[in-house]
Amino acid sequence: MTVVEADGHYVKPFVVKNLNIYSGETYSVLIKADLDPNRNYWFASNVVSREPATPTGTAILSYNGDRASPATTPPTGPAWNDTMYRFRQSVATVAHPAHVEPPPPRANRTILLLNTQNKMDGHIKWSINNVSMVLPATPYLGSLKMGLKSTLAAARPAETFSRGYDVTLPPPNPNTTVGDNVYVLAHNTTVDVVLQNANALSRNVSEVHPWHLHGHDFWVLGYGDGAYRGDAADEARLNLRDPPLRNTVVIFPYGWTLLRFVADNPGVWAFHCHIEPHLHMGMGVIFAEAVDLVGKVPNEAVSCGATATALMAGGHL
Repeated sequence: MTVVEADGHYVKPFVVKNLNIYSGETYSVLIKADLDPNRNYWFASNVVSREPATPTGTAILSYNGDRASPATTPPTGPAWNDTMYRFRQSVATVAHPAHVEPPPPRANRTILLLNTQNKMDGHIKWSINNVSMVLPATPYLGSLKMGLKSTLAAARPAETFSRGYDVTLPPPNPNTTVGDNVYVLAHNTTVDVVLQNANALSRNVSEVHPWHLHGHDFWVLGYGDGAYRGDAADEARLNLRDPPLRNTVVIFPYGWTLLRFVADNPGVWAFHCHIEPHLHMGMGVIFAEAVDLVGKVPNEAVSCGATATALMAGGHL
């Protein structure tokens, strides 16, 4: 397969036998149908990143409509835990030379998000900088646009984590707290986000997480293993020449991913793990930017919780 597009943007074509696709990602590939037309051929889909509990999914490529199974056995694909194979494929994905959109040369703000697994009231949660996101009863946009500050946590979430944190070990504090995880961004500023993966609650366990941003595309500037230091070695891993534009990006076990975007779309936007249970277990944040520039919002879209009470009392958006 020749990969030509990812998340709606052309990439420099590259040929793969196996394409790794994470939840939320989209790709376009070209296949040259130039083999023996009297044979049928397998397609196969395998689980990666966690030990499979399901059999290989298969389909048949046929030139003449014959549905007979190919004489060969279905391909098994790379090992599910072959992280470096998948890491190299992500690093190799760059913008097409004719469609490079250079990112701003530097960021106005850097937000570091440490991804850990924790517990609360006996339940397993996911946390960002030790805060597990819980969606509030009152919609974020209504709260911010109407100035209902009491509906959001008074304290803003941390923008970094301890540089001494050991990402190879379970969290020293297995407990977490909950919050709205709102980061307020100045309009048209350039923001760097470092996603840092770590060990889960059990030793020697670090899962893959595909993160998806609503309302924007972002440049994927680089990937690294271990803890992000922001030093010369990490800087050398960054691609400012032809980084791909994406809306979903993966963080690998015990590794980090750095992305850059421009906060040029007024609104309230979720940034979260695209494995849906992980989102509902707290793995996400909210980027609020230039909410005062958002136009008319139908009352019906935000009439829930405290905004419903305010609107009934004669308030308006």
